[in-house]
Amino acid sequence: MYYLYFLLCDDNSIYTGVTNDIERRFLEHKNKKGGHYTSSHNAVKIIYKEEYPTQKETLARERKIKGWRREKKLDLVNSKNKIQS
Repeated sequence: MYYLYFLLCDDNSIYTGVTNDIERRFLEHKNKKGGHYTSSHNAVKIIYKEEYPTQKETLARERKIKGWRREKKLDLVNSKNKIQS
């Protein structure tokens, strides 16, 4: 299983990434070993995730989402939270 995820950073920015182990990857970001962006923008929490069966599907979704503005990403986060409530 692969995951697309959004991290909220301490400067209120949103980082988008892909992994096959979301807990490990979050700890790497927290410890500043998880990518250039989060080494200077401290990761606070995972605010969104999607599951995919293949890496190829997950990377395709990431490419699409990385082109989105912040507001569109937050709309996705908020719509998912409303569905789960």
